[in-house]
Amino acid sequence: MKTNVLGYPRIGSHRELKRACEAFWAGKISAEQLKEQGAVLRAENWKLQQSIGVDLIPSNDFSFYDQMLDMSLTTGAIPQRYHDLLSDKPSLYFAMARGYQKGNEDVIAMEMTKWFDTNYHYIVPEFTNEQDFTLFDTKIVDEFNEAKALGIITKPVIIGPVSFLLLGKEKGHDFNRLDLIESLLPVYEQIFRNLEEAGAEWIQIDEPCLALDIDDKAKKTYEHAYNRLASASRLRTILTVYFGGLGDNKDFVLNLPVNALHLDLVRCPEQFNDIIKNYPGDKSLSLGVVDGRNIWKDDYQTSLHFIETAKYWLGNERVFISGSCSFLHVPYDLELETNDKVLTVEIKQWMAYAKQKTNELVELKTIVENDRSDEAKTLLDANKVAIESKKTSPLIHYNQVKERAANVSENDTARLHPFNVRRDIQHKKLGLPLFPTTTIGSFPQTKEVRSWRAKLKKGEISKDEYEQLLKDEIKRTVRWEEEIGLDVLVHGEYERNDMVEYFGEQLKGFTFSKNGWVQSYGSRCVKPPIIYGDVSRTQPMTVIGSRMRNR
Repeated sequence: MKTNVLGYPRIGSHRELKRACEAFWAGKISAEQLKEQGAVLRAENWKLQQSIGVDLIPSNDFSFYDQMLDMSLTTGAIPQRYHDLLSDKPSLYFAMARGYQKGNEDVIAMEMTKWFDTNYHYIVPEFTNEQDFTLFDTKIVDEFNEAKALGIITKPVIIGPVSFLLLGKEKGHDFNRLDLIESLLPVYEQIFRNLEEAGAEWIQIDEPCLALDIDDKAKKTYEHAYNRLASASRLRTILTVYFGGLGDNKDFVLNLPVNALHLDLVRCPEQFNDIIKNYPGDKSLSLGVVDGRNIWKDDYQTSLHFIETAKYWLGNERVFISGSCSFLHVPYDLELETNDKVLTVEIKQWMAYAKQKTNELVELKTIVENDRSDEAKTLLDANKVAIESKKTSPLIHYNQVKERAANVSENDTARLHPFNVRRDIQHKKLGLPLFPTTTIGSFPQTKEVRSWRAKLKKGEISKDEYEQLLKDEIKRTVRWEEEIGLDVLVHGEYERNDMVEYFGEQLKGFTFSKNGWVQSYGSRCVKPPIIYGDVSRTQPMTVIGSRMRNR
C-alpha cells in the first residue's frame, strides 16, 4: 500500500513565494535570486513529505504563478504578442500572466478564470488553428532532477493533454481545439521519454475534465491520446480525476491504458461501490479520502471503510491512500497557529492544514497495515476523540439557530409585493434620475487608515478614538462624492480590514487564523474566515457607516 500526495502548497510556510515574486517584479531581486528561492521552497516541501513518510511525493506541483501557465510555456503555446520576449523566459512567463508595457504599447495579459469551483484561478491557454507545439521549457524534468539530487525520487505531475486543450480557448479562425491533439502529443511523448531517462518511475497525469460532462469527440480524443502515451515510455501512469466523479465517463475511463486511476471520494463517494467490484485487474486504485478542499481533520472511520474495502477487492499493493485533490487549496501548517486568542485550542484540535493532512495519509496506512498494534489503536482512538468532540461541542451547536432554521417556511422566502410595485415605491422614495451614478463601494485603505487599525490592536488608541477617526474619514468621503455629483453615495468601507473578515468577526460561528493563507492566483494569497458552527448575528453590523452616510 502506498501513500500518494497529489500536490503541495507552493507559497511557503510564511508566503515566501509571494514576497520573492513581488520583489522580482519591483526590480529588487534578480531572476536568478527568484529561481533560488523557488528551489529552496521545493526542497523544503520534498524533504518534509519524505520525513513524514509519503511514498509518492509530487514534483512539478510547484509554480511561480500557475500550473496551467507552466504548461503553456512548456508546450510552446505562447501567443504571438509575447514573441519579443522569447529569449528572456522569466520576463516572458510573467508577461503572459500579468501583461507588460513596450514603448507606447500595453501588451495585455492572458485571461484568468476560476479553477473549477475552487477559489484558485488559472491562466487560460490560447490556441490558434495552426498552433505549433514544441518542447519550449524543461521545467518538469529539471525539477525531477532537483529532487533526485537530494536523494528523493519524486512522482512528476503534469496537466493531461486533453484537459489542457479543453481548459484553453480558441483564438482566431473557427476550429475545435481538440483537433490540435495530434500536434500536442509529440511534446508529451518527449516529456515522458525524458523523465524515464532521468529515472522517474511514476507520473501523475491530471485530467480533471473527466469529472465533467464531455461529448463523444472528447471521449475519442482521450482514448486516442492515452493509447499514444502508453507506448511512449515505460513510465507508470496515474490518471488523476478530482472535484467530482466519473459519472457517464466511467466505462471508457476504466478501459484507458494507464497503470492507476485516482478517484475523488470526498466529492463523489457514491462512485466507489459502482467501480470497485468491476475494477480492472491490471490497475492500481488511488483513493482520494482525505479532503484537499477544507481545513478539518479526516474522519478515519469513513476513510478506513473505503481503504479496507479496496484492500479486500484489490489487495494491499494495488491501493494508494491519497488526498481528494492537491493540497494546494489548504493552508500550509497548523503548527504555525500559535495564538490561542485568535484560534482557540478547542477549535484547533478539529483542524488539519496541508502538513497535518499529509500526516493523516501516513497514519491511515499505519492503521490498515498494523491494525492490531498499539500504535494503530492509539492513532485511531485519538482521531475518534477529536471527531466526537467536534460533533458534540456546544461551540458548534446553537439551539436558537437550529430552531429558527427549522421554522423557515415558504412565506419567509417570498416578497410581499411584485417587482413592479416595489420599483415604483423605490423610485418615489429615492428620487433618483433615470441613470443614477455610484461606485462599487470600497475606497482605498490608505496607510493612514491601516495605521489606525494597527494602533487600536496595540492599545495605542481607544476604541472611541478609532471610531471617531473613521467617522471623520467617512464624512470627508461623502462630502467629496456630493461635490462631484454622485447620485448614490457610499461611505468608503474604511472600517473593514477585509471584505469577508470584517463581517466574520461580528458573527458567532466564525473564527480566524494568523497563517491560514492559501493561494488565489500568482502572488495573491487569501486568509478566509473559518465557519466552525451555527452562525448568528449577536450585534448590529455596518451601523456606523450607514449613520454617517445619512448625516
